[in-house]
Amino acid sequence: MLLRLTAERRFRILQALLLTAVFALPGILYLRAFSPGDPDLWWHLRTGEWIVQHHAIPRTDPFSAYGAGKFWAPYSWLLEVFLFRLFQKWGLVSSIAYTAGMITAITAALYRMIRRQLSDFVLAVLLTAAAMDVLSHYFAPRPWLCTILIFIFEIDILMHARRTGDRRGLFLLPPLFILWANIHVEFVAGLLFLGFAAAEPLAERWWPQKHSKLPPLTLWLVFAASVVASLINPFGWRIYQIAYQLTNMPGAANLIQEMTSLSFRTQSEFVLLFLTLFCVGALAWSRRIPFFEFAVLGVAIIVSFHSGRELYLLTVPAVAFLASVLPATEKGLGKPPAFAIPLIAAASGVVLWCTAFYLHVNNERIGRDLANQLPVRAVEAIKNGHYRGPLFNTYDWGGYLIWDLRMPVGIDGRAVIYGDERLARSMAIWSANSPWTADPDLSAAGIVIGAARLPLVQLLRLDPRFRLVYEDQVAVVFIQPKLQAPAAQASLAQ
Repeated sequence: MLLRLTAERRFRILQALLLTAVFALPGILYLRAFSPGDPDLWWHLRTGEWIVQHHAIPRTDPFSAYGAGKFWAPYSWLLEVFLFRLFQKWGLVSSIAYTAGMITAITAALYRMIRRQLSDFVLAVLLTAAAMDVLSHYFAPRPWLCTILIFIFEIDILMHARRTGDRRGLFLLPPLFILWANIHVEFVAGLLFLGFAAAEPLAERWWPQKHSKLPPLTLWLVFAASVVASLINPFGWRIYQIAYQLTNMPGAANLIQEMTSLSFRTQSEFVLLFLTLFCVGALAWSRRIPFFEFAVLGVAIIVSFHSGRELYLLTVPAVAFLASVLPATEKGLGKPPAFAIPLIAAASGVVLWCTAFYLHVNNERIGRDLANQLPVRAVEAIKNGHYRGPLFNTYDWGGYLIWDLRMPVGIDGRAVIYGDERLARSMAIWSANSPWTADPDLSAAGIVIGAARLPLVQLLRLDPRFRLVYEDQVAVVFIQPKLQAPAAQASLAQ
């Protein structure tokens, strides 16, 4: 049957099948190696639950002893409610489904953005694959997946409008920023890059190359409308104060692995380096470096190389700019119609569902994997023993304890609440690199829970103030008997 079709139709079918595989492959790789123990997922779920239960958004921290009464803005509240509703319906598998679905959507959006700039089908697929290799750093159920997807839409809209002069897509940006400002605080990076696009027509009065075909008034109106749109959130202008606080934590950038500078010891980091070099080289070779490309690449290189958490800020523009200057080669490899990309993405979703079924990705399996990574059984021991806090815990486990233990935690992944000094002190104590015996939080702790391999755990076995009440291969639980309720003390005596 396929042989009776025309050559063009055969190519279209083969192209659709190949794109289905390309869109599905990153999600399949994620499903094969997913980890349910992401530390931040759990406080996001608990926040969504709190909002649903109280029909309000918290203004102070309800989950930690240190943050009680202090201002806290859950800037990802909209996604947190969505994730919690998914969890209510499907359980643990919902976070895996969300992540795999977003990975497929990001892949499809990246390909569409690149293909609108580049006519060569093979090169578009290769650039998409290279970008997704870098973005595999983000394969976890976090709000940053939504940020990456919206950021791709923004760059795609700006590149198309600047090249063609078509202003219609620009008017989608303010609604996008309303959504973005209620999902993730990194919408400010998108506003910065939109500001570069708005400034381009003015900068071109002195810039060597002219590129933008858009009138300055339209761009400034869209930029102003996007700024106003970003203020449509529960925290108003204070969302910018939160963004400033998050970017002004130099200690966290050195302590939290995902925020540290690139070490260039992984494949994805080298792929990003080569993409950046090829992009800069191709722009230089074409002898045209427009103001927008120059400004975006300059800021993105500095930010992304400084913090591994911001790799997407360089990856997306790098492949977009590279696609815009690579030579056009039609050779019959035309673009699929606009409606085909969503259909191919949907077909990729079906492939992912079949893969998940084949790999037995279900709540039972995820629960077993979770118990091997997080203190699931240790939390049950604490609940059954009716032990009383205060709680002293590690940074990585704070989010899960917020979700499952329902007791004010000592510290968790919301670094902005605790600040650099408290983060550094907690990590130093658990590593036994600090005078831990005199630490006021540890001395006042009724419950201490930590990973079995940590140095502090080994030292607490010898500390007469604490008593070991639970231990497995994952976690160890100590209590201070004198701080426990009478019922717990009686149980210990027996």
